[in-house]
Amino acid sequence: MPEDISGFRKELTALQQEVSGLKLSYKNLHLSYADTLIALKGLTLHASEAAKRAVKAAENAARASTCCANAAKEAAQASVVAAAEMAAEAANASAQAAMEAAASAASAAAATAMAVAHHAEDASAQASADAANATQLATEAAAHAVAMSNAAAEYARVARATSSDSSN
Repeated sequence: MPEDISGFRKELTALQQEVSGLKLSYKNLHLSYADTLIALKGLTLHASEAAKRAVKAAENAARASTCCANAAKEAAQASVVAAAEMAAEAANASAQAAMEAAASAASAAAATAMAVAHHAEDASAQASADAANATQLATEAAAHAVAMSNAAAEYARVARATSSDSSN
């Protein structure tokens, strides 16, 4: 019987050590999970902020493109062909910048969507919604910039045609 008790004590000690090991493993896993969630939340917020900044960039590019189109129109009316062409080039560059900003916003939206897929938290879901909205706004600004770029190019084309007609 003393041997049985000794055997039970050994088994009990082994089980206690195993439970202690499992507790430590769980604690480490929980800490790692908490750290990952904090990092994920930060990533989500940064991606959302990037999307919002991309919208501002796209809006600024669209505004610049509008100004360039207006300058091209004025230059075309004044028969300043070179200025109209340069304004059209600037409008085109602004449109490209707006499209890049829209792509940046889309990337940020995708990053936040991935974050939400891995961790459904209200803050992550809100950031994802904000990033998706930012993508829509950036895309609209890019479309406007492209329209203005096309208008500027048309003004430059008309100025060239008018200049050619008047020199003949």
